Amino acid sequence: MRVRFNSVADTLYVRFDDAPITESEEIRPGFILDFAEQGEIVGLEVLLVGEQLTSANLEHLDFEVL
Repeated sequence: MRVRFNSVADTLYVRFDDAPITESEEIRPGFILDFAEQGEIVGLEVLLVGEQLTSANLEHLDFEVL
């Protein structure tokens, strides 16, 4: 999994898998899912993160694996 935050564009992208993206769908304004050929979710993009996730501190990301 890769996470990329672009502070200039104010976007967050999470890539779950390296499979080719065959379709993208905006599931609500500013939230886009990327799908592989068999319908698996392989990516999530959040546009205008500062507006969408007002309490998020994206300069420091923590990951918890259970």
